[in-house]
Amino acid sequence: VSLQAELFTENQNTMNFFTAMLALSATLRVGAFSTSARSTFYRAAARSTLAAVPTEVSGEAGTKSFRINFKGEGGASISPWHDLPLMDGDAYNMVVEIPKMTKAKMEVATKEENNPIAQDEKKGKLRDYHGPIFWNYGCLPQTWEDPTEEHPELKVFGDDDPIDVVEIGSAALEMGSVKPVKVLGVIAMIDDGELDWKVLAIATDDPLAAKWNDIGDVPDSITSGVREWFRWYKTPDDKPLNGFGFDEKFLDKAYTVKVIEETHGAWKKLREGKTEAGKLWTGN
Repeated sequence: VSLQAELFTENQNTMNFFTAMLALSATLRVGAFSTSARSTFYRAAARSTLAAVPTEVSGEAGTKSFRINFKGEGGASISPWHDLPLMDGDAYNMVVEIPKMTKAKMEVATKEENNPIAQDEKKGKLRDYHGPIFWNYGCLPQTWEDPTEEHPELKVFGDDDPIDVVEIGSAALEMGSVKPVKVLGVIAMIDDGELDWKVLAIATDDPLAAKWNDIGDVPDSITSGVREWFRWYKTPDDKPLNGFGFDEKFLDKAYTVKVIEETHGAWKKLREGKTEAGKLWTGN
């Protein structure tokens, strides 16, 4: 019986799920590193901000009114989705929505004016993960997974959001910060019949960034840990397991860049009005 099966067979409630994910994370990560690398990986979390993109908080954390608003020149409101550049030199800009080891399901609000970061809601209630996410989570600006475009191999449509990023470095990144990252690979998650790409990346200033350049450099324990977390995380709400395309494998950096370029092209069409925006706020 696999480790994942043993951990999740008895996953009938929130506490079981939380306990199982903690055990899985520890088991997967610890065995993959040397003593020195583990020391780096588990070092005290550091806060990271990008002074060039100031933010302003409104409302109270943990309430429906909470927002992180992004500011541009002269304090004017800007959109982290549409106004921030996709790239910073050779690196990609990650908008950090959810710091590692937190539970609030924060996201760039694609339907609100200027797209602030807010806590997602479902049926009028704020959403939280049932246990903490073990990596930093966010999105790439100027990308969009087009819900009208069918993937030629997977035969599913995009999820109508910017492309997601899972940052696997050792620091906890600040919500609302914009972090240059090196992309390493991507996995095609199928969530409720929609294509939801997950880009695996590492902050360019992380100690391991110099060693990890492609998906083959990342320990299998990390890639399997990320995949299994996203496979199981909705099950406490009686939702089915998420699936994955391409034999559930993380694809390499070259394919990742191709996927990002495709979603950037879809975003351009959205902004230019060539694709119907529906309820999305595009600033047009």
